[in-house]
Amino acid sequence: MKATYHRYLLQFKNPSGTSRGILTEKETWFLLLENEGKTGIGECGILRGLSADDRPDYEAKLQWVCDHIHLGEEKLWEALLEFPSIQFGVEMAFRSLRSENPFVLFPSKFTDGQKNIPINGLVWMGNEGFMKQQIEQKIAEGFHCVKLKIGAIDFEKELDLLRSIRQNFDENQIEIRVDANGAFSEIDAFDKINQLSEFKIHSVEQPIQKNQHDSMAVLCKNPKIPIALDEELIGVFSSKEKEELLHKIKPQYLILKPSFIGGFRGTLAWIALAQKYQIGWWITSALESNIGLNAIAQFTFGLQNPMPQGLGTGGLYTNNFDGPLEVQSGELGYNPDKNWVVDFNFV
Repeated sequence: MKATYHRYLLQFKNPSGTSRGILTEKETWFLLLENEGKTGIGECGILRGLSADDRPDYEAKLQWVCDHIHLGEEKLWEALLEFPSIQFGVEMAFRSLRSENPFVLFPSKFTDGQKNIPINGLVWMGNEGFMKQQIEQKIAEGFHCVKLKIGAIDFEKELDLLRSIRQNFDENQIEIRVDANGAFSEIDAFDKINQLSEFKIHSVEQPIQKNQHDSMAVLCKNPKIPIALDEELIGVFSSKEKEELLHKIKPQYLILKPSFIGGFRGTLAWIALAQKYQIGWWITSALESNIGLNAIAQFTFGLQNPMPQGLGTGGLYTNNFDGPLEVQSGELGYNPDKNWVVDFNFV
């Protein structure tokens, strides 16, 4: 078996704002496996400044994986505990190699084109006019759940945007999730969540910065709006640490990004703990290309979680890979009549 890795820069169609700044490009890495005339592909989706494995030896670790590919999927995964995005790429590449079609990793009614996955429409941070335009577009496109990234503009203007949605659509028509990306301070988080609660918000994601476990636990106790943990899960590697975190904070929801938490196995480990502590969850992509998004979507469909998932990022880039994934009426579908346009010598 031969293994190689390749760096690829995804270019945003429009600069995309988060509380950590404006994104114009997204670095990703692909792991290619070749064996007996077959090819498998896995995506190692890293976000600089956020991923736990954003470290100077990242590329060296990819080379190590290629040099030791003979160890096999399980041993490699265990050796990559502190490199969750590479764990995901390894799992994906081996499953792709084993599959009849390298892009159908989990055959199902989803990949047959019979059933879709409900998703949320993502509204990026920006000025008031830009955010309002995105909200109107998502509603016009048939989304019943929108997720607003907040914390970049004046909070009163963000409240005005939410007010404008609720003046036209109640919570039974449009579900609103907000993602603060840790933008609230410990001091004002309670007050801001109270103000947001006026608009029947489904959940607020990561209201304060990670690693403030005492404060987050207080926020999660009888909250006006259910709290979802996202960044809080990054870099929590051992089973003991995971359980201690959930036992202490007791959030209402977990946001699970396979690239950040150890791929399919890592995600299933968090889900098992969530079920133990009666915590809800949904899965979100982490700005992967359509190749990684495809794997996450197929995996997610198999888990049969009826909540809208966070898988609507496929149209963000100018140089993404064309394939069967399609978003229509607030759902992600797979059109088996469309072929993937991926040259395995794309780098």
